[in-house]
Amino acid sequence: MNGTQITKRVLLYIEKNLDSDLSLEKIAKELNYSKFYIARVFKNHTGLTVYKYIRNRRLNEAAKKLVQTTKPIIEIAIESGYGSQQAFTQAFRCEYVYSPLEYRNIRRFVPKQDRIDMNVSGKCGMLLLQFMKGRRAAA
Repeated sequence: MNGTQITKRVLLYIEKNLDSDLSLEKIAKELNYSKFYIARVFKNHTGLTVYKYIRNRRLNEAAKKLVQTTKPIIEIAIESGYGSQQAFTQAFRCEYVYSPLEYRNIRRFVPKQDRIDMNVSGKCGMLLLQFMKGRRAAA
């Protein structure tokens, strides 16, 4: 299995389990690969660490819930994998500039980390991913 296929499997596993306890160790065990190998392959294909991608995806989903639901912020924080509203607020503010309450009051969802689609293959796919991340692509 090549690196692109492994990255696709990791992305699929993360998306299916975004609301549960996720770690590199758990993903590696589930997919029967070394955590070091998965970390390297994932970073090479996405430009992100597994941890950063999971964190970004969870915060993205939290931002969506803040705008589209009336769930209490603490409930969204817990669903996003944070042990406290304070930790969630700090992480959210780092990514979105606003606190969760300020973001909710703006009432406009702006995605920061959508799902990565690995269905685009080859060098063009890598260039597209790098463009989407706002990086310059080396040919």
